[in-house]
Amino acid sequence: MRTIKFGIIGPGLMGREFASACARWCHLTGMDVKPELVAVCGRDPARYRWYQENFPPIRQFTADYRELLANDEVEAVYCAVPHDLHEQFYCDIIKSGKHLLGEKPFGIDKKANDTIMQCIKEHPEVFVRCSSEFPYYPPMQKIGKLLETDFFGKIIEVNSGFLHSSDLNPDKVINWKRMVQFNGEYGCMGDLGMHACHVPFRAGFTPKNVRAILSKLVPERPDKNGNLVPCVTWDNATLLCEAVDPHHHHSFPLTIKTQRIAPGETDTWYFEIKGMRGCAGWSSKNPRRLELLEYTPGGIQALQQIDMGYESIFPTVTGAIFEFGFTDAILQMWAAFVGELAGILPDGKFVPCVTPEETALSHKLFTAALESWKNSSTVTL
Repeated sequence: MRTIKFGIIGPGLMGREFASACARWCHLTGMDVKPELVAVCGRDPARYRWYQENFPPIRQFTADYRELLANDEVEAVYCAVPHDLHEQFYCDIIKSGKHLLGEKPFGIDKKANDTIMQCIKEHPEVFVRCSSEFPYYPPMQKIGKLLETDFFGKIIEVNSGFLHSSDLNPDKVINWKRMVQFNGEYGCMGDLGMHACHVPFRAGFTPKNVRAILSKLVPERPDKNGNLVPCVTWDNATLLCEAVDPHHHHSFPLTIKTQRIAPGETDTWYFEIKGMRGCAGWSSKNPRRLELLEYTPGGIQALQQIDMGYESIFPTVTGAIFEFGFTDAILQMWAAFVGELAGILPDGKFVPCVTPEETALSHKLFTAALESWKNSSTVTL
């Protein structure tokens, strides 16, 4: 079995998720390639302890990511750092010859993303992808298979969104995602938007234009010392786009919604497509339930509710009757990245991770959305 040796830059929440996926790699069956963690980089040494206790093969801990990139043992890097660091870190990783799975949005703004894209172009030998987990849930993969056909017929509308949290509490301490110098002008779009854009973009639903409604709902939040500081990033965004049906070549409304303040929600992803011959929908509120309608002339227009089991892309030891969850989606996403890097990816349009080109399209959309809100206008992409 081939082993790909990884380094992590950014050992926080998502770094630990990747490490846990590596520890669970034996859960996958039939994989001829596996990741091994050998290096960790982070500015807070206190975060090293968890890795040291659980991953003895890790031989390098450093606060300087350049030291990790100089490590010849490291073949690939998972980089999970604030958005303002993406341009410098991602380009340095690519220039070092290390393969990269980076976090969205691949640059704090379009200018930074353009620089990253140029660096990728100059280093075609380096494999680069972006993180996004929710299409790996079995119902979403089923919808993806239907999108590869003309099951839906002429599309009526598509709605996709990520309702991240119920942050109604104005006393919640501010974090970097609500600071424009770290998160960027996009606000919630930069942090959450790729999750909502992943499936529409992969389906070929490229936005032609956008009319955006953006909201700043909590103008100040306390810092860690209790002092009120400006909270200036966008909390919520609703983007109404005109997209083109790639099968029938007509325009339809595509709505993309990202919210940090969504009462009652906890990390809710959803996707809905309505067509003249079929409809489908899924939400992580009920992660195994696929809603499906197949219309026949004269027939009853009724949505079926199908509870899917553990029907994953990459086979696992889990029986098909059991439930699929977020950590399973993380494992499947990493299997997709490692498998594609090793050239053993299963067939399917919705199997590969987010491509750099899809991140570039998201930057075009979010930049246009900022202009749309500023001028109260519909902006052409």
